[in-house]
Amino acid sequence: MLKRRKFNEGITAGLFLAPSAVGFALFFFIPFLIGCYYSLMDSPVDGSFVGLRNYNDLLHNEVFRRAAWNTFRFTAISVPLNMLLSLGLAMMLNRSVYLRSLFRISFLFPLVIPVASVVLIWQIVFELNGSLNGLMQSWGMSPRDWMESHNSLAVVIIVYLWKNIGYNMVLFLAGLQNIPVDYYEAASIDGAGKFRQWRSITLVYLTPTTFFVFIISIINSFKVFRETYMIAGEYPHEDIYMMQHYMNNMFKSLDYQKLTSAAFLMALAITLLVFVLFLVERRITNSISG
Repeated sequence: MLKRRKFNEGITAGLFLAPSAVGFALFFFIPFLIGCYYSLMDSPVDGSFVGLRNYNDLLHNEVFRRAAWNTFRFTAISVPLNMLLSLGLAMMLNRSVYLRSLFRISFLFPLVIPVASVVLIWQIVFELNGSLNGLMQSWGMSPRDWMESHNSLAVVIIVYLWKNIGYNMVLFLAGLQNIPVDYYEAASIDGAGKFRQWRSITLVYLTPTTFFVFIISIINSFKVFRETYMIAGEYPHEDIYMMQHYMNNMFKSLDYQKLTSAAFLMALAITLLVFVLFLVERRITNSISG
């Protein structure tokens, strides 16, 4: 009787999951397999199998290596900055601060503003005849072409931080509010100072939240392509020519071999990074629970 009930529940769950499974197969899994097939062929139409030659050619492509390095550098700089700033703001707003509710809402504004409006704002600020250069000229400084110089990377990092700090701050704030106050009171009675409490309690019990925020931050770092593309175009300065620019240009030129090979190398790198992070997070969680 119990086995039959579980079987019926399994069928019911399968029926509810079927639409999502079909959508996943049609829009993700099957295109994934087709892309894998194209990356091993020399042409998408009547092509022949070439194995890993497309990947070898891609790794020796100077433009691809430049795009991969820029993507890695941008992520390595922007993600830690995003997490540190959002954690700092969350800790500040977790206390009794004047106009705390207003600050919480204001940091969420970038999430609801359309991308086109965001780009327009940053163009007004950073273009050659923009407000920032006008302010610099009023101070007797020479204007700069921010998006066509080595300063372009800093501009993209600022745009990324402005767009994502608020969301991560809310996640950290929720994690901070889930830490029992009794832990801090017990540590204070034992003579632990504020820094020791922050290091031994706050950071330790924020590990699951930190892991989730880190993954989300990495994903969002790849989404900055939209803003960069709309501000600087499809061929921006070499310092902000990302993997997404490369794949977009390969798609426009119908070079599916380079496109799919680059996409799979990028997916492999992200998968390995997430796998390592899962192992680290599990080890830390086990040490806490133990």
